[in-house]
Amino acid sequence: MKWRKIKQKKSHKTTQTSVALLYPSYISKIKGFITDLFMIYTPILYLITYVILNGKEAFQASALAQFFGVMVYGIIYALFIFKTGQTPGKKAYGMKVVDMKTHQKLSFFRALWRFVAFLLTATTLLGLLLPFYTKGRRALHDILSGSVEIEIKT
Repeated sequence: MKWRKIKQKKSHKTTQTSVALLYPSYISKIKGFITDLFMIYTPILYLITYVILNGKEAFQASALAQFFGVMVYGIIYALFIFKTGQTPGKKAYGMKVVDMKTHQKLSFFRALWRFVAFLLTATTLLGLLLPFYTKGRRALHDILSGSVEIEIKT
């Protein structure tokens, strides 16, 4: 009997301190990602292709230029997540990336790791299908980086 009361008090305490989070839909995440590609990645590719190199053929022939474009995009993405928890696409659709446990912003290196983990999981597609089966709609890169995307009220 005593054990049951202790257990009930323990579970009662956790329900009082827990915060209900709203998780964005998978469609909103995709829309935010596409918006980020157009607002951040496309200008980077344009600058590399037509300002630094001599055009499309030179860009396509250079694996280093393509890698540099992804690297610059990853750094800019990580800076956005580190500073505000939002990229322009996430802000447009009312989402924010936070730490899973503390619900605080991620450090720069965790945000950068989240981007690298995204690149790794996107190559298999398995990591991108995981939100359909996990609590909180977390993709594999979120699980690996200890982050979660939440809806915010604007």
